Amino acid sequence: MRPLAIATALLSAASTALATGDGNATKPLISRVNLPSTFAPPQNFKNLNLVHYINLEKSYPRESINVVIENIASSAQDEYYLPFTSRQMDTIGALEVKDRKDPEAGLFGVGIVEFDPQSDTQFYRIRLPKSLAPKAQQTLGISFSYLSALHPLPASIAQQDKQHLVYAFSAYCPSAYVTLKQKTEVKFPSVHVPEYTIVPGANGQPESPQVQGSKFTYGPYGEVPAGATEPVKARYEFTKPLIHVARMERDIEVSHWGGNIAFEERYTMTNRAANLSKHFSRVEWASQQYYNPPSTAVKELKFPLKVGSIDPYFTDVIGNVSTSRFRSNKREAYLEIKPRYPVFGGWNYPFLVGWNADLKKNLRKIGTGNGYVLNVPFLEGPKQPEGVEYEHVEIRVILPEGAENVQYSTNVPLVGSSISLHKTFMDTKGRTALTLTSVNIVDDLRDRELIVTYDYPFLAAFRKPLAVFVGFFSIFVAAWGIGTIDTSIRGKRS
Repeated sequence: MRPLAIATALLSAASTALATGDGNATKPLISRVNLPSTFAPPQNFKNLNLVHYINLEKSYPRESINVVIENIASSAQDEYYLPFTSRQMDTIGALEVKDRKDPEAGLFGVGIVEFDPQSDTQFYRIRLPKSLAPKAQQTLGISFSYLSALHPLPASIAQQDKQHLVYAFSAYCPSAYVTLKQKTEVKFPSVHVPEYTIVPGANGQPESPQVQGSKFTYGPYGEVPAGATEPVKARYEFTKPLIHVARMERDIEVSHWGGNIAFEERYTMTNRAANLSKHFSRVEWASQQYYNPPSTAVKELKFPLKVGSIDPYFTDVIGNVSTSRFRSNKREAYLEIKPRYPVFGGWNYPFLVGWNADLKKNLRKIGTGNGYVLNVPFLEGPKQPEGVEYEHVEIRVILPEGAENVQYSTNVPLVGSSISLHKTFMDTKGRTALTLTSVNIVDDLRDRELIVTYDYPFLAAFRKPLAVFVGFFSIFVAAWGIGTIDTSIRGKRS
């Protein structure tokens, strides 16, 4: 399997540890299953009824599979395999599996199967929480998203033209097992779908899809063998930007002495919408703003922050950007920013935003000891109707100098974690920094919690004031010592 496919696919394996509350920062929440190249999923299950949902209302496809499975083996089974192509493995994100009838029971364990780097079909292995007895049934709810899976057609349009996207999928939901009954439902953002594949009916069934407004239904289909696919494509209107964040770095800096928690987020953003077929016209753009038509350009980004957030700032590579608005009251804190220029398809815009918040609302002390619990959102960022996809996310929690025994817990899939020292002004050995890495996540995971626990000894709290005192005292002593030196010039006495 290609290294990129491995790295991106491993993220969903975090589900197992998070469901059980294991959040040790010294052990990245990843999982990989190594099997021989001759591996083929054993036919221990059959799908009795499967419904495949595809939602194209955002700038990335969101898919879910609700399936009733039955154990047809002679012994209890707890491993269910889910197939994907190599291309899908490169771009899949946030794959989660739950018991459809009991979603509060937690997430199932998921791991990528690595067995043949040349095969175009790869697998995820789903571990059922309890072995399924022969002839027993269970309902699985599987959800995931794809990044960079939508493509504009045509690839270039005029400034005022409407954009159309193409998405390719299978009318038969790919499965490693025989499926007795299934259908695929596709939800488009509007009724404007000028082109789509028609699948002829069989055995007296009508052709697919059946169209009801913006919802297309392929099927229902009768028995379909394992591995069967029916490739289809749809071209539909989507007059919004495709916001892709290639890299986002989020710093969360905790200050016990200042009673403050500082947030800073650095974005490398690209609009993957259709490129402009001609040069950008500022006059045409200004005239459009009077009636505000739909546009594929990123005109503004909206950040709903936690109540009590203060002192926001917004800069780019040139410097401070004044086109921002911030309102804060007892019910909300809302930051709206406008890029220095409208970001059309194919254009990049790196920028930085930051703000402060009261530490008391995010931190609490554990009993009478030295323990503390920090609770913050893993991902905040812009909340847009068209959605935002993140290719690479790095979260760095900078704790006070002297913090130790750091552990974390989050239900956002991760591919790595580490603890290091972050040195800033007047530090002695540096602050403890927890770094978490995630890939291929979407804004549907926005506001999921990140819980960090750590010990902060009483004496460590005085490390910074003591360093400041010693520094100033040393300067005073040095100044006094220099002042006592006699630097006058006198002649020698005879």
